[in-house]
Amino acid sequence: MEENRNSENQENKRWYDKDPVLKEALELLRISTDEEKEEAKAFILKLQEDVAGEVIERIYDIVTQYSGKGNRWYDNDPVMLRAIEILRQADPKTQRKAALKLLLALEEKK
Repeated sequence: MEENRNSENQENKRWYDKDPVLKEALELLRISTDEEKEEAKAFILKLQEDVAGEVIERIYDIVTQYSGKGNRWYDNDPVMLRAIEILRQADPKTQRKAALKLLLALEEKK
């Protein structure tokens, strides 16, 4: 029982757990096919236009630090890592908008 509670608490500490739509979109993306992930990466990377330059610089630092070394499902794919970090750095309104579009696109593929 204690192990379940710790796992739940740890899961709720992820940056995207605050928004149920964003959480669902990323969970669905995590279990998507490679082809769907490729399309999602391209879509998410378009968010760079909405994210400030200094934030992009910080994203590249994070990618360099975690690429292939982290425990998250997206850490082993440098492009997906970059895409997710861009999403993470976007403002909540942009995150939610992107999550809704991503959910719709992924649902259409199923």
